[in-house]
Amino acid sequence: MSINLPLPLLGEMAIFVKVVETGSFSEAARQLGSSPSAVSRSISRLEKALATRLLQRTTRKLRLSDGGEEVFKRCQEMVSAAKSVMEISGLFTDETEGLIRVSVPKAVGRFVIHPHMPEFLRRFPKVDVELLLEDRQVDLIDDNVDLAIRITDRPPVGLVGRQLLTIDHMLCATPQYLAEHGIPAHPHDLLNHSCIYLGETPGDARWKFKKGTKAVTVGVRGRYAANHTGVRLGAVLQHIGIGSLPYFTARHALEQGLIVQVLADWTFLASYHGGAWLLHSPTRYMPPKLRVFIDYLVECLEKEPTLGKPGRGAELAAYESPESEGLP
Repeated sequence: MSINLPLPLLGEMAIFVKVVETGSFSEAARQLGSSPSAVSRSISRLEKALATRLLQRTTRKLRLSDGGEEVFKRCQEMVSAAKSVMEISGLFTDETEGLIRVSVPKAVGRFVIHPHMPEFLRRFPKVDVELLLEDRQVDLIDDNVDLAIRITDRPPVGLVGRQLLTIDHMLCATPQYLAEHGIPAHPHDLLNHSCIYLGETPGDARWKFKKGTKAVTVGVRGRYAANHTGVRLGAVLQHIGIGSLPYFTARHALEQGLIVQVLADWTFLASYHGGAWLLHSPTRYMPPKLRVFIDYLVECLEKEPTLGKPGRGAELAAYESPESEGLP
């Protein structure tokens, strides 16, 4: 085989990787801005050049042949190397620039991240930010996301993460509501109150508490449930009842005396808990735009310890899945 042969086939190899990763010619074509027939012809040219059948085609799905699995691994390495080249190229630019796409849970994005974005944009005039407020679990590669913030006790394997802060929860109510309905002294007293809870699953109405060695679960009731912390805060401020809120949502109202914490001597164990982790794909060369964004967020949140307990991740920690090799 001529040593010059692989060069014209580099494009076909990249298309082959995209077909395998997406699982279909049509989806690969959509993401590549091409047509399914053009993608199919590229795969045929690659198979002809390698004298190897790469894919077993059926009416419903594609499957790698034995030879295709080995070719895919090497082509995937080639694509990863190409991405590294693009990433390192940014290290030699005089100014930090480019678009950063960040996926973040709605409440965290609104109350924790968004307030710091205007200053970031002023500091880095050539960096654009697309903040994607969504509570679903995104795939950084498939969804074309640079960074993702997730609330978890255990960051997913295969990603690099840094904990920004911990998410503390509490119960809050207005002084007016408590003056009219009484102040709970024990979690069981919540049975006599209107409670504002998450409402996504039946378990969201089962509030769990801990104090020392004591653990208590109470099935609360109320006329209003909402799956957004900002809405629950608004309901609390309207004296509707006692609401469950993350501290980063409630803190300004608490500081202003508009609401007060209820059952402060008990630890409220919310289902939505853990650390706020900033995650990205492992890479040897991080683009400057991502580095300055991460450093900026860490700098800002370290200055606001009242958002929650300081994050435990002063250094980057990598999480790699033992199953990360082969077909995704």
